Amino acid sequence: MVTIAPQDTTRGIVLAGTEPPRRARLPRTPGSWATVIAKLLAGAVFLVAALFPLAWMVIAGFKSKTEVIQTPFQFFPEVWRWENYAQILADPTFTRTMLWTFGGAVLFTLLSLTVNSLAAYAFARLDFRFQRTLWVIVITTMFIPGMTILLTSFIVVTRLSMLDTLAVLVLPGAASAGTVFFIRQFYLNIPASLEEAAMLDGCGRFAIFVRIFLPLSKPPFVVMGITSFLAYWNSYVWPILTITTPERFVVQQFLATFRSERTSELGLLMAGSVLAAAPVMILFLIFQRQIIGNIKMAGLK
Repeated sequence: MVTIAPQDTTRGIVLAGTEPPRRARLPRTPGSWATVIAKLLAGAVFLVAALFPLAWMVIAGFKSKTEVIQTPFQFFPEVWRWENYAQILADPTFTRTMLWTFGGAVLFTLLSLTVNSLAAYAFARLDFRFQRTLWVIVITTMFIPGMTILLTSFIVVTRLSMLDTLAVLVLPGAASAGTVFFIRQFYLNIPASLEEAAMLDGCGRFAIFVRIFLPLSKPPFVVMGITSFLAYWNSYVWPILTITTPERFVVQQFLATFRSERTSELGLLMAGSVLAAAPVMILFLIFQRQIIGNIKMAGLK
């Protein structure tokens, strides 16, 4: 006599909320595969085109004077030379310029976040006369190219006796309509109940801003802080117009002067350019996830 074991009918039952994750299915039609391959090839070409200048600059720092401009073109040097990087790091002028620029960028970033966050809070949470009109004026300044007001700004800082000082690099660009707009959009999504509870506890507007809004402002502060830091670090036209003392040169100004004075030492210039770009790249690598996530979050809001 053959006994048939009863089948376990509970194996096919899936409890609610415990469904196994479904794997993404790859396209099976020839046309879909061709589309995927075309996108991958386009992405690879774009990646190579974007990274090639940076890779060449790094490798050119290991080349001699003649190898950088030799023909036919060779991507890698025949002999890797570390002397260029060692020499530029041993230059006290370059080190002082890097420290001076870094300190100015940190000061500019802190001042920019302070000024623009206060303005953003005012436009997002306060009701005052002509608020809408002033907001339209602020937003309108976003569409004015910086070059169109360059001469006017130069005349203003000249009459204020700010030329050739750190203030002329930090103060004029601290207030930014774009930064105010970005932070304001974040503040509009903070629940009003938090403010009401703080007011019941006797907090004023400034106390609410310091105790509630500032601790919650990390997402926009990360994005706008790095943006402000990069804007100061990469500034070139404004420092060229307003700074004349070599001891107060920013890093881009130093590299431009170095290139004009030592045109034949291109390997040394490439090494200095790599070291000048290193703080920016390190900063982006540290905060890249926060930057991308916060930009997406701001876009969804």
